[in-house]
Amino acid sequence: MVLTGAALWGVSGTAAQYLFQERGFSTGWLTVVRLLLGGLVLLGIAYKKDRSRIWGIWTNKTDGFRILLFGIPGMLATQYTYFAAIQHGNAATATVLQYLAPALITCYLALRAKRLPGPAVIVSVGIAVLGTFLLATGGKVGSLSISGQAVFWGIASAFALAFYTLQPLKLLAKWGSLIVVGWGMLIGGVFSSLIHPPWHFSGEWSLGSLAAAAFVVIFGTIIAFYCYMESTKSLPVSEVSLLASVEPLSAAVISVAWLHVRFGPAEWLGALCIIVTITILAKAKKPVNASS
Repeated sequence: MVLTGAALWGVSGTAAQYLFQERGFSTGWLTVVRLLLGGLVLLGIAYKKDRSRIWGIWTNKTDGFRILLFGIPGMLATQYTYFAAIQHGNAATATVLQYLAPALITCYLALRAKRLPGPAVIVSVGIAVLGTFLLATGGKVGSLSISGQAVFWGIASAFALAFYTLQPLKLLAKWGSLIVVGWGMLIGGVFSSLIHPPWHFSGEWSLGSLAAAAFVVIFGTIIAFYCYMESTKSLPVSEVSLLASVEPLSAAVISVAWLHVRFGPAEWLGALCIIVTITILAKAKKPVNASS
């Protein structure tokens, strides 16, 4: 289930690239629709399982503030920066750059604990920096193989994902994934609607674009999250995080095969470096779960 969920996230990134670059869809519109529909469905599932708890998160002022914080600078920022990185670059590099988040989380936790990172962390961060360099430059010093905007949004998505992963830990422990992520998506979608109303659409509808948009929302959001969440009930967190690294790999393979994205030896090596970083961190200690 974790492999299925992670692979669907990767493929949905490629579907989003198709919508942005070949059908003229906007980042804001797809972000709003994904969050609103995904949030409503997940909250619907939570309501069916335990309707008495779905509104309970708002009865506590602290929890209410935390879920607002998770929904806007957490969920919304993660989704928007990731899609923006795809729009200005491609799904492969955007997804791989986002997976710098585990290294950022590990460094942040070390700084908060006021201790020096261990050797495994130092090595993994070094490998992650090398991987980022290779992805951004294609191995050519002084030039970019993708646009500067793609690099900016990709790294921004890693920071957003790090915040998204760490901020709701107390909420998740108290209320569970369905309620927290469902409300986070709905809040992020409603807030984003004030800036990018879902009825203001630009792009070209066709059978292909309809299928791609449906895939992003249904398979890349609802089913992917459900599979990932269910897998955490049966597997150790370290194994789940490690297996989830199939996401950047699936995004790279599908982007190359379907959209003919140029991914040379340097880019493949860069992607491998970041996946190796995840492997090192997962084996060094149990990392925090993260999802796209």
